[in-house]
Amino acid sequence: MGTPIGRRRFLKVAGGSAAAAVWLPRRAAAQSPVRVGFTLSATGPYAVGAGITQRPNYDLWVEQVNARGGLAVPGQGRRPIQLVEYDDRSEIETAVRLYEKMVTEDKVDLLLPPWGTAMNFAVAPVANKYGYPLIGPTAASLKIADLNLPYFYAVLAQPDAMMGALAAFLTEVKRQQRLNRVAVLHVADLFGLEQQGALMPLLKAGGFEIVEAKSYPLGVKDLTDVLKGIKAKGAEIFVALSYPPDTILATTQAKAVDFSPPVFYTSVGTAFPFFRDRFKASAEGVLGMGAWNPKVPYPGARGYFDAHVAKHKKEPDRWASAFAYATLQILEEAVGKVGLDRTRIKGYLDATRFSTVVGPIKFAKGVNQATPGMVGQWQKGEFEVIWPPERATAKAVVPKPAWA
Repeated sequence: MGTPIGRRRFLKVAGGSAAAAVWLPRRAAAQSPVRVGFTLSATGPYAVGAGITQRPNYDLWVEQVNARGGLAVPGQGRRPIQLVEYDDRSEIETAVRLYEKMVTEDKVDLLLPPWGTAMNFAVAPVANKYGYPLIGPTAASLKIADLNLPYFYAVLAQPDAMMGALAAFLTEVKRQQRLNRVAVLHVADLFGLEQQGALMPLLKAGGFEIVEAKSYPLGVKDLTDVLKGIKAKGAEIFVALSYPPDTILATTQAKAVDFSPPVFYTSVGTAFPFFRDRFKASAEGVLGMGAWNPKVPYPGARGYFDAHVAKHKKEPDRWASAFAYATLQILEEAVGKVGLDRTRIKGYLDATRFSTVVGPIKFAKGVNQATPGMVGQWQKGEFEVIWPPERATAKAVVPKPAWA
């Protein structure tokens, strides 16, 4: 059994202490709560991503909703949110057991997803079995359409779109700057395998010379020899399809072995502010998966950014954090329109084009079709959208500056 994250048996203003968190607006306190269940990885290899991308946004949203009196439920007024939450310890089997428990024993009204592709895919069958819509902000897999999970929704651009954007960007770089020699590393789990599987055929079709294509295990501790080998092979473009710990590891060790190719791309974690803060001037020019920043022209984007900073005293990450918040906007809107009947919520999700802090979102067979794949780059302290051109907030800088 997983460890409760300070299991909430009270009406919670997210992020507060137990002593302070029992407060709710007077009108909300008179209503029975809406019980919302989830697991997140507080420990294990997924903890960094979960603690940056989802946890702060869950807490911010609950605080905002409860400050308004709770979720607006048609015919019932506003009802406060009560969280039921556990640490899944980055263990798939634990997460599956806990989602079963939240549905069958805790009797939650709604579910929020865990962090990461593998975890989402593990618990999605549970949500589907019991008819709970699950909107995943950190799930990316081409298998979504094949799994017949009509209650599961993914808001991120999927591997074909995300790697299509990267390949299109690299093709333009190749055309302009004659950069052609590519090395690709990928983490050996569902996320890395699918991203790599989507990218490699595009690179080959584009005529790139693949000097290295290699996997590494989840939780890898040393990539020094691999990076030395890639450097020796003259790679001009480096791509790591990585999770946050490996993103940091690859960048740190690339600096240590003085491997500074013109194009340096890492995946999950690159858009995290701690990447910029850790590497300081060396973050300049590093490319990463996905992109969002408060300059994007979508309603509420700047307000969300400012609210996140005000509550958590830190900036949201520049990719999936905003998508996590967008999933909560979507869920709140659906409940406000059709109530807590989960079949009706699903119908609303299927039929509606949503306006969110990341722009429009529209699902088709559970996959968001309105958000393209994107590439970002750290430039002067901001993670700029640099591809596709129609979404760009800045032009790409290639070659990247040498490590500082």
